[in-house]
Amino acid sequence: MKTSNIFKNIPETLKDELFEDIVNSKNIKIERIISDGQTSPKEGWHCSEQNEWVIMLQGEAILSYETEDDIKLNRGEYISIPAFLKHRVSYTSKSEKSIWLAIYYL
Repeated sequence: MKTSNIFKNIPETLKDELFEDIVNSKNIKIERIISDGQTSPKEGWHCSEQNEWVIMLQGEAILSYETEDDIKLNRGEYISIPAFLKHRVSYTSKSEKSIWLAIYYL
């Protein structure tokens, strides 16, 4: 078996957000996301067919929702986003990289 470290192999600069699958199977997907000031496009919403659980491991971000108040996530904070809830990332820190762990499940 091989171990990995969620805080290793982080690029010095990022033109776009980095999405890396850690686990990807029929019923669950675990993904590392690295942001460096990137946000979701202003037009459109992210709307997943799966539930999403997200934890902010480093940095900070603001999640905006179509029908809910914005939520700020700081280091160590997590949130569950129900399937089909329209949301977007409206802010990520530019002073340090934001490292997220996202788990998508049915």
